[in-house]
Parts: sequence; structure tokens; C-alpha cells
Amino acid sequence: MNSFILLTADGSASAGTAGGLGFSYIISIVLMLAVFYFFMIKPQKKEQKRVEAMLQDMEVGDVVVTTSGFYGVLIDITEDDVIVEFGSNKNCRIPMRKSAISQVEKAEK
Repeated sequence: MNSFILLTADGSASAGTAGGLGFSYIISIVLMLAVFYFFMIKPQKKEQKRVEAMLQDMEVGDVVVTTSGFYGVLIDITEDDVIVEFGSNKNCRIPMRKSAISQVEKAEK
């Protein structure tokens, strides 16, 4: 974008050109904010809603994957926490936050 001011014959700046430059700056800032919103904020909100829905739909018996990559089965769910059973020996039960779950696979009925 060329940003220069035309000088008239008497050496003063042209008033029409200076006003046009201010308007173009405002338009460019509005466009940058719109691009920022549609490429950064909106996808993040969409992902956050997807994760919230996934955590709300969890049931006892579902297979989960934790953020650290461990597979386990849900055996109890409370308000903020879950108890996950790891392995097949039924002795490794670990309480953890719901936010530590990255994927949920529904149990077959």
C-alpha cells in the first residue's frame, strides 16, 4: 500500500489525500482483526465446544485415552474427576481430572 502525501503547488499537503490515508488504515486494521478472528479465535472455540461435549457424554465403561497416551476404562465419574482402570489385572485404578482425557470411545452394548 503506497502511503504518501501529495503536495500542492504552494507546498501544503492536500487535505483529501490525508483523510484517505486515515480511512485506509482503519479498513486495514478491521480486515486484520477479522482475519485474526476467523483463523484463530473461532476454530479454538469450536474445538473447546467439541471437547466439552465429549467429556459430558462419557459413561462408565467407556474406553478413554489420556493426554499422556494411556488407554483405560472408566469405572467412576464425578463432577471434575474420573477413576480410570489401566491394564487387564483390575488393580491399577487411578483417579484423574476430566481434562486429562483426550479421546473417548463408547463402550459396546
